Parts: sequence; structure tokens; C-alpha cells
Amino acid sequence: MNHTTNEILQAALELAGHGLPVFPCRIRTEGDKKAKSPYTRNGFKQASTATEQIKCWWANYPDAIIGMPTGVPSHLIVMDIDPRHGGDHSLQNLIDEHGELPDTLTAITGGGGTHYYFKYPGFPVKSSTSKIASGIDIKADGGYVIVAPSGHENGNNYYWDGDFDLDDVADIPEWLLELITAEDTATEANDNPDGNRIPEGQRNNTLASLAGNMRRVGMGESEILAAIQMTNQLRCNPPLLESEVVAIAKSVCRYEPDTVAVAVAENHYDQMFKPEPAVTDPGPIPEELLNVPGFISKVIEYNLRNAIRPQPVLALAAAIQLQAVLAARKVCDGRENRTNLYVIGVAGSGAGKEFARKINRRILNAAGLNHFDGHDELASDAGLIKAVEKNPAILFQIDEFGRYLRTMGDPKRAPHLYNVITAFMKFFSCADSTYKGKAYADPKRNVEIHYPCVGLYATTVPENLYQGITLESLKDGFYARLLLFDTDLIPKRQPKASEKVPLEIIETAKWWEMFNPTGNLHDQFPEPLEVQTLYGGQDVFDDLAERVDEELAKQNLYSSVWARAEEKACRLALIYACSANPECPVIDEAAANWACRLSEHITRKMIYIADQWVSDGYFDEKQKKVLRVIAAAGGRISQSELGEKTRSLQKKERTEIIDNLLETGAIIKDSAKNTTKSATYYVLVE
Repeated sequence: MNHTTNEILQAALELAGHGLPVFPCRIRTEGDKKAKSPYTRNGFKQASTATEQIKCWWANYPDAIIGMPTGVPSHLIVMDIDPRHGGDHSLQNLIDEHGELPDTLTAITGGGGTHYYFKYPGFPVKSSTSKIASGIDIKADGGYVIVAPSGHENGNNYYWDGDFDLDDVADIPEWLLELITAEDTATEANDNPDGNRIPEGQRNNTLASLAGNMRRVGMGESEILAAIQMTNQLRCNPPLLESEVVAIAKSVCRYEPDTVAVAVAENHYDQMFKPEPAVTDPGPIPEELLNVPGFISKVIEYNLRNAIRPQPVLALAAAIQLQAVLAARKVCDGRENRTNLYVIGVAGSGAGKEFARKINRRILNAAGLNHFDGHDELASDAGLIKAVEKNPAILFQIDEFGRYLRTMGDPKRAPHLYNVITAFMKFFSCADSTYKGKAYADPKRNVEIHYPCVGLYATTVPENLYQGITLESLKDGFYARLLLFDTDLIPKRQPKASEKVPLEIIETAKWWEMFNPTGNLHDQFPEPLEVQTLYGGQDVFDDLAERVDEELAKQNLYSSVWARAEEKACRLALIYACSANPECPVIDEAAANWACRLSEHITRKMIYIADQWVSDGYFDEKQKKVLRVIAAAGGRISQSELGEKTRSLQKKERTEIIDNLLETGAIIKDSAKNTTKSATYYVLVE
């Protein structure tokens, strides 16, 4: 009997609390995705100990079982015994030859096998399939296991054989470690990749010199001992006694480290030469951020009740923009932030992305507020400016916005669309001032718009958007002005409803139309109501500002995106306050917390997307395509499958890309044996 979602989630959180990273996996085969395969795009490489991330995963995949990476991330090696392939008999033969296994943390698998957990030895150990014996797999670096109390597709559960206690994990037996690493060690010893042989008579002095160098840069006794033990085994001919090696490590550690060498090893070298950490996917928007009290919540509920394919993320995105245009030019915060935002809903074809736009239009029409509803298409920047001049508070709802973005990389391709983007950029920053257009000799043609509040809710399919993100759009700041609400959800169809717009929603919309803090002069020279930010809310904004400053200090390609994160959070919080209490809005801690979390999450997501798609030239573009294909396969793909999915590349071109990725350490090559032959796999490296 399988456990409930809450029980699995609690178990995942408990594992994370012990420092073991986890990630969600499929309990059964789904299409071309096999049972036990990761839901995460980058497979086990996205495993996390972060509570919010784990909760978010299980909110989106309630049937998921728990995966845990082995090797370095968890500091664990797991021996997987599969009785269906003779693993129990193979294990008994090994025990008869080498002796019993030590008592250690053990789990019974859903398929009737056994997982024996051992401590990671501190040097690389490759995962392997039936290498040491038939039916015995080793899960170490580059591998993962399913963890109790996860379910199995046969209806059984994984469970611990006794209590779960990491203190029970034993050191891996030397004989077992030798079997696991036998092939690799033999190769290393024969090839001598780490240096020349150390002959008798030079062994003590050489090991002492190596240990002294390590001590100077601040390494401790256990680190030094592990290193010189390996050198002793691989290079000393013959190896020294273990007691002599231990004595060398103890002896050098009586001396204090060289402070200058420590600084170079631990700080300056790292800052100057170590590559930046890989940009990670923050995952989908956390479920608790998909609801805003008051008007926005009511619009979302109305949307989801009537949609054929309910899309909570897109419903939130569109409802935010509806509230924003209703309050446009009528409110601001203490820093003169207004409610204008550029929101892009990203979803696949047939996912129902157009319905949220229809709901906004239906509500505005029912309330008699069609003047807020901008055109579906913009043929030129002049058309955009003219529409804003007529209605300074306006919401444009545009489909397939990706084609507008693609003009940023090639203005000559569609200059009229490029100019539209340029005009949007200007409007974004002048909501608290006056927009002044081009100067003409004829003063009648000159345009001035006081406090324009231009909103954008656009939708697009992922590919069109991602292909439109270029170095130019990152540098000029337009991409940074966007808020991407992306979802890969393809919801189940529900019966179409034809519910009329609820009266409560219509009345609230009309209330905002009648609310004029400046009186009769509002349309020409509006003086908005200042919405106060309470102390608790300000603390939340200050915390976000500190994190933004840390990111800006890195001075990388994504600085422009981070530079807008706090500004967008302030605007979101203002919209939240108007939704929660239109008659007396305040930006309290709840409003600030929601806005800052959402803005930061979307910022990280936008940076992740840009990192995956923005390329510097043709070769880099194709190289990133190969990496995306491997990531989409769960972080590990066979050579034949990679060739099939990159058929657009010439064979020579593909080989050059793979060789470069291997050389730069972006991927590693692995192999696995099946019944007839050995297959080559490529695995992503963090």
C-alpha cells in the first residue's frame, strides 16, 4: 500500500533535514518516461535540501516518490542487490569469499531487493551496473536511489530494515571498495597519470614534502592523510606501512599553516580562477504564491471555474494585470512606484493560455470599462503611442509576443516591431513623470503624456520566447523589465462553463473607475493616493535589496535582470495591497513578503532561462542546444538517443561539440552494459 502525498513529503523533508538532498521521481512509467525517472529537468543534479523547493515539487507532483543522489552530494554509496538478476546469490558468493558485511543502514526496495548504505570514501567512485557481480549495482558518483517510504509501481513500498539513523551507516569494507574501483585503480597504476613512481629510499621524504605543502595552505590532518595514503598506494614502490603514513600526517600537522598560502589557496585563487556556480532552475512558482486576497483571488477563482483547461499560474498573471490597470494612475507607494508591469504568460500550444486574456476582456466589458482594453496587435510604435495618448491607463493583451522579442536581435528583420519594444521600454520608466515623444517642427505633432500607466499581459509558447532572448535584450534592459509566469502544466479538460461575471467582481471594477483621488482634474494631472508601507513590510524589502546587491556585486551578464527585481517587487506589493483592501490599501508584511518572494523567484527563473538559451555565436548556440537535450532527458542520455534528437547537426559538428563539452567538464562519458553490448552515455555535470 502506497503512502499518502503528505507522508512522502514529510519523509523527504526529514531526509533533507539530515542534510540529504532529494528530488521527485515518477512512481510509474509516463509516456516515454520510465518509472523511477526524475521529474526535474536536470535529473538528480537538481536535488535540494531547501524546504520551500521540496514543498513546491510535491505540490506540483503529488504522486512523486523520493529520489536521492549518491556519491558526493549525499556522502553515501549504496550497494543495490537485485534478486531478479541473481543479486542475492552473487552477494552470498562474495560473503563466502571475503566475509560478512558490517552492520549498516539497510533498506528493502519495492521490487524485493536490498539497499546497503555505506560511507563515501572521500575520493571519486563511479556508479556501475553488475560490474562486481551479476545483479549487484553500485550507486555512487553519477547515480541515485529511490528512498523509503516511497512506493513502487507494483504496489509495494520501500522501507527501512530497522530505524533510519545515519549514525548506523558503516564504512565501506576495503574488499568491496577494491572490487568497485579495481578497473579504475588498475588503469591509474599502469598509466601513472598522477606522477612518477616513488622508489624505495625516497618514499618518506617525498610524502613528507607533499604533506608539508598541503599543510602550508591550511589543510587538516584527515585531509592530508587521505591524500598521501592515495599517493602511497598509487606511486610508492613498494608502499609504506600504514602506520608510517599516519605518522607523517601527524608530524606535519604540528606546524601552523602559512597564512599567506592559506589566503591564496582558499580565497584569491577561488575568486580569480574558479568558474561561477552553475545557474540552477528554481522550479515552478510555489503554490502558496498563486493566491492574492481580495479582488485578484475572486478573478482567479472565476477564471478556473470556467476554463476548459484551468491554468492557475496564467490566471494569477492575468488577474494581477487586471487589478493593475484598474488602479493605474490612482495609487503609488512612498517611492513613487506605480502599478505598471509587463507580464508574459508562457505555456505550450493547446495548454489554454488564451483564456485568461478572454476573462480580463469579459470583466472589463461587463463593467463598461472597455477603454482600459488596448489593441490585440500593435503595427507600429506610433500606433502604441497614439493608444496611450488617448487612454493613459491601458492594458495591452497580446498573443505570441515572442515574435516581438526576436526583433531585438535583428532590428532590420521587422523594424516596426523593434520600435514597439523601444516605446514599451520608455513607458515602463515614466509612469511617475511625463512621456515626451519625438520632437517635430509642427508642434501639433509633438506628444506629451502625463503619468502614463501602460500594462502588458502577453502570452507565448516557450520556444518563441526563448529564441527571442538575446545578448542585446539582456544588455538593453528590456528582458529585465519583464515578469515571466511560465508553466509546463497541460491540465486536464473540464466541461466548459458559461458563468456570467460575478456581480462582486463587476462592482469592484466599477468602484476603481469611480475612485478619483484628485477629483475632476484626475485625467489630465493625476495625484495618486500614496499607499503606506508598514515597518514589517519595509524590513522584507530591505532583505531583498541586500540579496540583490550581492548579485549585482558579481557584475555578470545577468546584473541588469537583478537590478529590476526590487522595483518589480514594489509594484507587485502595491497591486497586492489594492486587491486586498481597495478602500484602505496598505503594504504590510504579507504584501511585501508575497511580492518579494514572487519577484525573486521569477528573476531566478528568467536568469536560468537566459543561461540556457542566450548564446555567444553559432557554436555556442548549438552547444547549448546539446546541453538542453541532455538536460531534458534527465541529465543522462545515450549516444544513439542524443544523435537522434540532434539530427539537425552534422556528424562532424556534433562530434566537435561533444568533444568540447567533455574537455570543458560540462559533461562526462559513462558506459553501461546490456545483454548484448556496451552503450555509451553522456551525463551532465554541475
